[in-house]
Amino acid sequence: MSPASRRPTPPPDVVRAFISRINAHDNDGLVALMSPTYAFIDSLGEPFPDATAREGWKHYFSMVPDYWIRCDELIPEGAVVVVLGRAGGTLALPGGRTLPENRWETPAAWRAVVRDGKVTEWRVYCDNEPIREKMRAHKMLP
Repeated sequence: MSPASRRPTPPPDVVRAFISRINAHDNDGLVALMSPTYAFIDSLGEPFPDATAREGWKHYFSMVPDYWIRCDELIPEGAVVVVLGRAGGTLALPGGRTLPENRWETPAAWRAVVRDGKVTEWRVYCDNEPIREKMRAHKMLP
């Protein structure tokens, strides 16, 4: 094997693949791109360690079955990659039913840290009020 073939995937490519797996709702694909020390940090700054984060993606995909991320700009700086874009989807009601009026979309940014071809941290910066509004309307939040 040549030294070039052992090089890890460049961080921007790992982040693009991670977003692709999110948009495909491919939990196994996401897990394959996560490092053993992976942490998800939500928009309130709350960290979710590896095992919780893996289950968290599964839960989120059931809560927002058409969740998507659109990357408008990707800014790499060494192991850190910042993504600017939008996120959205449709809130599913208990039982999985979706209604067109439960669609939401918001500007968002993400900060990824990539080491050895794996995402070690995925941090979200966005206003969650659009989905919270839908959740309150259906009494899913106080």
